[in-house]
Parts: sequence; structure tokens; C-alpha cells
Amino acid sequence: MENSYLDILNKRKQIEITNIKKCNEYTSKYGLSLSENQINNIIERRIESLKANGRIEFRGGIVDKIIKEFCDSPYINQENYAQTIYELIDIFYEYKNDTMDLITDDELITFMKKSFDGICQGDIEYLEGTVMYKMRENLLNRKPIEYLEESEEDE
Repeated sequence: MENSYLDILNKRKQIEITNIKKCNEYTSKYGLSLSENQINNIIERRIESLKANGRIEFRGGIVDKIIKEFCDSPYINQENYAQTIYELIDIFYEYKNDTMDLITDDELITFMKKSFDGICQGDIEYLEGTVMYKMRENLLNRKPIEYLEESEEDE
């Protein structure tokens, strides 16, 4: 029984590796690619983030969506690409958990990207600590998830 469980986990990991490698084909037009080592680190980061947030994911595909959504950001380059993806994965699962799944995966990723490229100007700490926190508060208080504008930054 344990061997079949490990086989399933290994098969799932190989599927994820293949899917992220396919993302390299897409992101190459933006001058971005991930090495084998970075891909393995991303998969490990995803597993750690799921554990840290007490989440289970059956379908996967979140990492692919994050990569494809963020690869055209003017604030991401080859030097910071892998690290930014690691951090975006953590932010995604943290806020997916904190919002009690009141927002879809696609809505959350879109919100993160628009904020990252907009008010955050590529500042991942500002995204995580300020913008995402406000989004979570709005969502939990049944208010619309608004995108912060620069004028709101000083409030």
C-alpha cells in the first residue's frame, strides 16, 4: 500500500516537472527560463507551502498559472525570476488559506499580478504585507476586493 502511494506521489511530481518545463517554452519569449534545479526547488517550495498552510491540493496547475501570469511582468528578469516565483507560491497559498477559499485561484492570481505590476511596482514584500492583507480584510468583511491605487497608499 505504501509503495503505491509513493508511486502516485512520484508520478504526480514527474507530471509537475513536465508541466513547468513546458512553461519554459512559453516564458522564453520574455527571456525567462528555469533550470532543472530551480524547477525541483519550485516543486519542493510548493509542497512546503501547502504543508505550512495546512492545505491539500488534488489537481495542481497553480504553479503553471503563476508562471504564465507573471512572466511578462516588467519587474521580473532572469536574475530574480526563480526567487520571485518561490515567493509568489507562498503568498498564493497563504492568502488562499486566509481567505477561506472565498476567491477562486484564477481571481487570486489575477489580483496578485495586477497589484504586483501596479501599486507594488514589483515589491513582493509590499504585495504580501500590505496589498494582500487589505484584499483579505475586504473579502472577509464581504466587501469587494479592490485594487489599491497609489492615492490609497498613504491611508
